[in-house]
Amino acid sequence: MNTLFLIGFMGAGKTSVSQALGQLLHRKVVEMDQCIAEQEGMSIPEIFAQKGEDYFRACETALLERFSNSEPCVVSCGGGVPMREENVAAMRRGGTVVLLTARPEVILERVRDDHNRPLLEGHKDVPYITALMEQRRPKYEAAADLIVDTSDRTIAEICQMVLQQTASSGSNH
Repeated sequence: MNTLFLIGFMGAGKTSVSQALGQLLHRKVVEMDQCIAEQEGMSIPEIFAQKGEDYFRACETALLERFSNSEPCVVSCGGGVPMREENVAAMRRGGTVVLLTARPEVILERVRDDHNRPLLEGHKDVPYITALMEQRRPKYEAAADLIVDTSDRTIAEICQMVLQQTASSGSNH
């Protein structure tokens, strides 16, 4: 089994599910946002404010390129990663892309008290989240090898679904 790239909207469960999959598969887990923040020596909101979103997106692309030749791991991707074609190409070269989804109401509940989401600050409401999710949905779905709705499932159930679907599809580009 190759590297698993978890994509999806903020609050879909990428961080929690990647941690659990890492333990189950005995693999290193990479949290892209955390990795970039450490590499840049500042938080994601600071990077957005001081260097801009384009700079941050370029950091994501550079980081993804490193996974195509690395040991298989589990990567929790930032919400915007699948919006760039070169990122999707890098993920497909490196492994299997798993899209985690959730209903907008569930997303709102999960991110309500989190202030490390620059694109949601000042917009924590269902209509805004729905609109942003809809805007991203076509690219998310086009990038995904498999899709799992996390809304009403436990982390263990989600992991089981991911492992069953990746094993049965034998998916590797």
